[in-house]
Amino acid sequence: MKALTVKEYGRVAVGEGKALTKGEAQRFLSLAERMRPQLNSAHVLTYEGDALRSQQVVGVLAIPGKTLEILPKVDGEDGQVRRALVHMIAVAHDLKVADAEIAALSSQRHDLLEIVIGLFVQRLTIAVRRGLPRRYVGHEEDLPVLRGRLNVVRQFTQLAVRPDILACRYDQLSEDTPLNRVLKAAVRRLAGVARSAANARRLAELAARFEFVGESAHPLREPVQRDRNSTAFYDLYKLARFLLSGDWQTTTGGKMMGFPLLFKMNVLFEKFVCNTLERTLGPRRVDLKESYRSALRDADGELFQLEPDVLIDMPDGIVLDTKWKRLEPKEEQPRKWGVREPDVYQLLAYARAYGAERIILLYPWHRDLPAAPGIMAHWWAPGPKGERIQFDIATVDVGNPKAVPAMLCAIVRQRPRLKSASQGLTAAGQPSAGLREEKGARQPLPEGTAEGRHRLGGGYSGRSEFRSHPYAPEN
Repeated sequence: MKALTVKEYGRVAVGEGKALTKGEAQRFLSLAERMRPQLNSAHVLTYEGDALRSQQVVGVLAIPGKTLEILPKVDGEDGQVRRALVHMIAVAHDLKVADAEIAALSSQRHDLLEIVIGLFVQRLTIAVRRGLPRRYVGHEEDLPVLRGRLNVVRQFTQLAVRPDILACRYDQLSEDTPLNRVLKAAVRRLAGVARSAANARRLAELAARFEFVGESAHPLREPVQRDRNSTAFYDLYKLARFLLSGDWQTTTGGKMMGFPLLFKMNVLFEKFVCNTLERTLGPRRVDLKESYRSALRDADGELFQLEPDVLIDMPDGIVLDTKWKRLEPKEEQPRKWGVREPDVYQLLAYARAYGAERIILLYPWHRDLPAAPGIMAHWWAPGPKGERIQFDIATVDVGNPKAVPAMLCAIVRQRPRLKSASQGLTAAGQPSAGLREEKGARQPLPEGTAEGRHRLGGGYSGRSEFRSHPYAPEN
């Protein structure tokens, strides 16, 4: 099976003697189209003349004979970007994957699909050596000797004339459990798309180990319950569901036509940042879209619900919103940093509705920016009662995901002393309508260090402080 790799918005040539034949291109397009409802995406792939063009979606599409790997548009070699993507997926989907595991599999020059399959089979192989999880399953059977309990009703009705037979009810340990059926479904499905000889061999060994486990027509609907006997397999169960979710979504309506593992990059970036903040700052300080407010009201109630990505409960109250867009400062307006005005208006509406004193617009960093990852610009906007709302433009280097927690901590902690209006700041040449710029914002953040991690302890007085800000709308 041949593997092709392209980055976001990249092109793959289609035609005779090129990377894809027209038939293969059509199969990739058909598989991608069936993923659109799940991704809530306009398009995954588009046909442009004699080439397929990827959109803002990353992952893998596999058809018989070929796979198409789509990587995020991040600085670095494909192997480095692939490792960063696996790390982001693991954090965003709460999959416990060690960096050493990713590095070991990436060193074998596998594509994204083979790396994820390798993680799954490696962990499952180790787990099943200790035996599959089992549980007691109830049975009813007519036997010549009593086993378990007597089914009195059946014995004295249907078997009243058969004193040589006893209606028995008993429990028996069985490997045919909902958890094992989900794991078996993942093993069988991955066996059909694995290209690596090592992965294929391990999947064959695992299939034999699940011989006495039943088949599941709908593995994602299995009533899996977490108990002390299955704790060691629960992370594997989450990984199996993750591998099956997109596949079953696209194939329940008919014959399996390929294997998709796709992610909208803006959603993945948002989840990665949100979960990183929650892990680093603690769940009590980070509110991930749990409390919505509205921009307007009328006599009948609220209108136009606002949904910021993250509310950070610090003394000044912070609203953070992520944008998977490339910051590209324009020569004619370099102070605006290429930030779109609708994004500015959106964040100002968040600040007003949630009573935040600080708002952060977070972008992915790239090498063409004139500053290191961190805060690119400090702006401010006048509040409704004369106060100032700090508006920061910041970036993180997702190509170095292990350093992102420290970067986010530094961004959240950094708060400049804003000048007063009497010090000469005017509205002339504002970076955007209603905003003013504070100089000296581009302070580089040391890359690859843990500086700033877990150092957000000062001044916190509980979630209610953020909620009861004096400029928040009355409930």
